Amino acid sequence: MNAPSSSPDSSQRLTESGLLYVVATPIGNLGDVTLRAVDILKSVDVIVAEDTRHSRTLLTHLGITTPMSAYHEHNEARESPRLVQRMLAGESIALISDAGTPLLSDPGARLVAAALDAGVRTIPIPGASALLSALVVSGISADQFTFLGFLPRKGGERESMLRTVARSPFTVVLYESPQRVSATLADLIEAGCGDRTMALARELTKRFEEVRRGTVESLHAETLEGLRGEIVLVIAGATMRAPSEAEARETVSRMRSEGASSRDIIERLTGELGVARNVAYKLAHSPPDSTPDSTPAG
Repeated sequence: MNAPSSSPDSSQRLTESGLLYVVATPIGNLGDVTLRAVDILKSVDVIVAEDTRHSRTLLTHLGITTPMSAYHEHNEARESPRLVQRMLAGESIALISDAGTPLLSDPGARLVAAALDAGVRTIPIPGASALLSALVVSGISADQFTFLGFLPRKGGERESMLRTVARSPFTVVLYESPQRVSATLADLIEAGCGDRTMALARELTKRFEEVRRGTVESLHAETLEGLRGEIVLVIAGATMRAPSEAEARETVSRMRSEGASSRDIIERLTGELGVARNVAYKLAHSPPDSTPDSTPAG
């Protein structure tokens, strides 16, 4: 039987050819880079970075001299096919963003999709994430959560997303800029989230790291001018309140008048109002003005 192979030393190549590595980098404190990330970044043929000038600071700090190539929202459509061809030719590539885990509100999804479509093996190198760092220190449930990134700046898309936040029974995590955070909190209050528990985290892992906790309304009342750094908002989910029988029946009546099907009525009652499915079924199929056998309590 052959003896087990020893682990490679620092002089050996640590990456395989024709691979894409998605590498997380620190979100502030350079000490948060992982040993595996350093090894990969030293060993690949090229590092594609959102901003090569910004990433050069990290690489210089780590003594990494691997060639770099810019990859951002303005050139990703052009660069993705070229990079895939390089990997198909046997080169290994590491994808990094300015900070944290790539693809989370950062470029990279197009390249990963193109690589997978071409049969290129894609490997995650986990590490720092502003999303997860804020979530675990927020004091708000992390069992189930929804990450929505940056809200659309205006129009119907923003209003729709705000309604999504208001209706979500799960913790919601958002990214926001210092210049827009006050307006976003005001919009969340308008959407009905004013009394929700919330954490506002900024400058995570850096010297002036701060996590403010309270409600959406109480944090909006604080002085938010002059804040610096990327901001992460963690908002508690909505508490589902079982509607009264009158509220449920009113919803059924209104939806029938609008031509909704029984199936649509059931989905609305159970999904948005929290009505038990068996009760929703009876309400949706009962004749107008009839009384179901049981109340809609969930």
